[in-house]
Amino acid sequence: MAIYPDSETDIRVPADRLMDACALVFQSSGMTAQDAELLSRSLVESDLRGVHSHGVIRVPDYVRKITKQGVDPRGAPSIKSQIGGAIVVDGGNAMGQIGGTYAMDQAIEAAKTVGIAFAALENSNHCGAMDWYAMRACAAGMIGLCGTNALPTMAPVGGREKIVGINPIGLAIPGGEEGDFVLDFAFGATAHGKIRVYHQKGLPIPTDWALSADGEPTTDAAKALVGLIQPIGGHKGVALGMSVGMLATLLTGAGYGLDSGSMEEGAKAGRDGQFFIAINVPAFTDLNVLRARVDGIARQVHGSARRTGVDKLYVPGEIERLQREHNLHNAIPLPRATLNDLLSVCRAVGVEPQGLGGST
Repeated sequence: MAIYPDSETDIRVPADRLMDACALVFQSSGMTAQDAELLSRSLVESDLRGVHSHGVIRVPDYVRKITKQGVDPRGAPSIKSQIGGAIVVDGGNAMGQIGGTYAMDQAIEAAKTVGIAFAALENSNHCGAMDWYAMRACAAGMIGLCGTNALPTMAPVGGREKIVGINPIGLAIPGGEEGDFVLDFAFGATAHGKIRVYHQKGLPIPTDWALSADGEPTTDAAKALVGLIQPIGGHKGVALGMSVGMLATLLTGAGYGLDSGSMEEGAKAGRDGQFFIAINVPAFTDLNVLRARVDGIARQVHGSARRTGVDKLYVPGEIERLQREHNLHNAIPLPRATLNDLLSVCRAVGVEPQGLGGST
């Protein structure tokens, strides 16, 4: 059921200990206590859900961003303009999770009155996993939809130059007993961060994930990290990735594609863009009716015929929800390399975390 293959070298760390350590690191790096907690919680939630590519593996990168690479650790997002449900948010050059959470909250608030709200975020930075924002709308009884640009890691079909981002989207629809319907995926066959996880574990990647720098399929994570990510569905994945990237940037002054940076030279601070949509369900139908229908769809999936050897069929978000419950009880499994990197950055900023020794 795990998203990533288990490794005997993984160390299990309780979520609260991990949360406390990350918050201390970000606060010691210049963030306010409130923002440090929000950023840390978003990362730990990804690890709880088994999406380690967007979890605490990002902490060293984020510390560099806010201490050396121009991201403002105390940047404060604000509304730049608003006409009904059309909102432009200035992210204040803060980390994307700070501006993104603010922007989704503004969309949720506006949707209570106008039914649907679209918040376009500029002057932003890397914002982590998109399900964080979509589920925020879901918790308010709304449908959440969001997307972001990403540094270019794909080429047009037949190309060899990284000019298209995998540009992920997130969607969450409130459910009932069967849980919410939640998806978060990019239009590449994988995310760069997932390749990093496999590289840390010393595992080969699937053959359809990436190309080497010379454009050939590879299972070597090290070669994939300097190569190209393959799009899902060929030209369809490229087109969808471009579409989300354009929606995330063209309604504001955010940078599309190479305007936001490159994998070789890094991201340009404050050039990322995102969008956040909140749909107020009661403006269309009864919320409890919608929840029941979402449950019915999930049960239809669960009850449908399975191929030989398949024990259960899942709907989007279900595996992550079950994994979160498991990891809350059993602690979060982290690659030793991820934990070592976190401990190193703790020492670098003068933090002495408690309880990060974990258990195998």
